[in-house]
Amino acid sequence: MSTAHYVERRRRLMAELGAGVVILPTAAHAVRNADTHYPYRADSSFYYLTGFDEPEAVLVLLPAEGQSILFCREKDLEREIWDGFRHGPDGARERFAFDQAYPLSELDAHLPKWLGNQPTVHYTLGRDSGWDQRVLGWLDAVRGMARSGVTTPPAIHDVSLAIAEMRLFKDAHEIQLLRRAGEISAEAHVRAMRACQPGLYEYQVEADILHTFVRHGARSPAYESIVAGGANACVLHYVGNRDVLRDGDLLLIDAGCEYQGYAGDITRTFPVNGRFSGEQRAVYEVVLAAQLAAIAAIRPGVAWNVPNDAALSVLVQGLIDLGLLHGTVDGNIESEAYRQFYMHRIGHWLGLDVHDVGRYKLDGQWRDLQAGMVTTVEPGLYLRAAANVPERFAGIGIRIEDDVLVSAEGGVVLTDGAPKTVADIEALMAEARA
Repeated sequence: MSTAHYVERRRRLMAELGAGVVILPTAAHAVRNADTHYPYRADSSFYYLTGFDEPEAVLVLLPAEGQSILFCREKDLEREIWDGFRHGPDGARERFAFDQAYPLSELDAHLPKWLGNQPTVHYTLGRDSGWDQRVLGWLDAVRGMARSGVTTPPAIHDVSLAIAEMRLFKDAHEIQLLRRAGEISAEAHVRAMRACQPGLYEYQVEADILHTFVRHGARSPAYESIVAGGANACVLHYVGNRDVLRDGDLLLIDAGCEYQGYAGDITRTFPVNGRFSGEQRAVYEVVLAAQLAAIAAIRPGVAWNVPNDAALSVLVQGLIDLGLLHGTVDGNIESEAYRQFYMHRIGHWLGLDVHDVGRYKLDGQWRDLQAGMVTTVEPGLYLRAAANVPERFAGIGIRIEDDVLVSAEGGVVLTDGAPKTVADIEALMAEARA
């Protein structure tokens, strides 16, 4: 993405806020164990506004002056031998078009003087106690200037709300990146279907997924992959991925890559041996019909809950038809009897985070969908063994998930490269075994 995109985002945020001081640190470099760190990932909102992906950095915005300022690590040729390239303040200012840039070590010297006589501090309290204490320390330093006529900001406002509203609406370049993340993720699911067979371990299928991600430049999954055979699929966030795949079971895979910061998120469920049993097919068709109903309901001006309600009605009717629920659709929805088998909602926003930022309700009401939003659509049925579940259905867990862009024409599926009809899945797996 060109530097101009990030400059424009900072300009828009400052125009929205109007005054005050914005303080936005990036994510810390987290220790995995001993002296080993997890692969570094910048804070999503910091990255959204800067494009800068080095650790130990802070963005400061002065909206009234229209100034964007970066604090980052100094250029250090000795450390670069060990850890790789650093931009340093001068390089970062030039490369990312900041108005000013300083070494991180100078942060404490600059912030108190910028906070003086400001009406507001735009900062998110409660996410990092260390940064909270540092910000409060700067405010205390400003209070110490009171005899010089300097006033302390009387309010701290959560800047994440304004940034989240910006991030909720994807521009053309973001949509392109999300589409590419969806394409890579879909290819990984296709590879998993082709490779799957009884006797493999779940982690061996996971290896095929990760291989596909990395070979296309997506060095990381967007979240920990779920590769759940048999009854493991009835655990919504199963990530053990250690069991053997058995002939006659289904395999549920919920996996997506992160491509240039943007997440793919796909779930597919298919038979380990390549052929659905009668019961598996019956449950699968209910879930697929629910997903298609939800996608068909997506268009600008429709409230967020409408696709969810469309899918829920199909799921409940299907459970009644299967003999797993009794009574009417409305009655089972009102009593929430369906929650034994379906305990989550239809989806979530998608973007730089797999569970992306953005409010689902405004003033207590479900917000309307608008063009540029991207959501997942992921109904499921999870038939855990229970006294009221016939043995032929026990242990069947099915979820089908796609990433959907809200466009003027309706919902556009960004992840349609992964087959999801019974016929297409069976044909692909049969071809792989031929």
